[in-house]
Amino acid sequence: MLDEVRRCIRVRHYSLRTEKAYVDWIKRFILANHRRHPRELGGREVEAFLSMLALRGGVSPSTQNQALAALLFLYREVLGSDLPWMEKVVRAKRPVRVPTVLSVDEVRSLLAAMEGRAWLMASLVYGSGMRLMECLRLRVKDVDFGCGELTIREGKGARDRRTVLPASLVQPLQREIGRVQALHAADLREGFGRVWLPHALARKYPNAASEPGWQYLFPSERRSRDPRDGVERRHHLDDQVLSRGMKQAARRIGLAKPVSAHTLRHSFATHLLEAGYDIRTIQELLGHKDVATTQIYTHVLNRGGSGVLSPLDRSR
Repeated sequence: MLDEVRRCIRVRHYSLRTEKAYVDWIKRFILANHRRHPRELGGREVEAFLSMLALRGGVSPSTQNQALAALLFLYREVLGSDLPWMEKVVRAKRPVRVPTVLSVDEVRSLLAAMEGRAWLMASLVYGSGMRLMECLRLRVKDVDFGCGELTIREGKGARDRRTVLPASLVQPLQREIGRVQALHAADLREGFGRVWLPHALARKYPNAASEPGWQYLFPSERRSRDPRDGVERRHHLDDQVLSRGMKQAARRIGLAKPVSAHTLRHSFATHLLEAGYDIRTIQELLGHKDVATTQIYTHVLNRGGSGVLSPLDRSR
């Protein structure tokens, strides 16, 4: 059954991360019900499992929603049975939080404490507003030096978009592309050098996988076997490379705020708002479907609550 789950996920072109998460949740659901087959279970067992996650597991709202999505996929797409609305599920309440944002000086200090590809990726995320996985999945051909643009392919919601390429990163990126080309040439000499291509592009363009433009901008140091087809390829860098680099840099400069690639993305949006850029422009650069998502950054500008001057400051 799990092989069928994987097959259905791959037919719909879901990411490998989604596949692993869905399979894991389905396994946990089966184990929680004493290894009974999901065909013998139904809405009541799904409701009990999700309620247990919220009440006893203390999971976050996003985690519970992911488990729900995995089970809905199992029943609707794999087993072909639709579940009624599960009104009795106790859902973890999603808190409304203001995103963590670094000041311009904090960003500069953080980047100054980084080096190598971790520095380049962090600079690119902050300078363009990309998500972490969007940065890691960049291909060489997605960097347009002439127009000063980066093309994000199949971002969140499977939408393509363009965002700004920081002029200060042109030379570092050109050096990185030179390194990628040398690595690719070495792979070709050893009989490899064919990168993974999305969907049916590998069949439609049989030579594209070995072309320099399709190689990852931030390739892994080692080749590995793709779990989907067993072919040995050079994938992109692991996301922990940037995460570890940022955390180590934050400790070195004594930065108390939690930092991640998404912190840099939040800082990108907030600093553009501070500079007077239109919120619709920022929405397009970030790839938000709804401008209401972008409007949260208006609450974290360095002007106090709603731009109000505190009466304490007036009394001085």
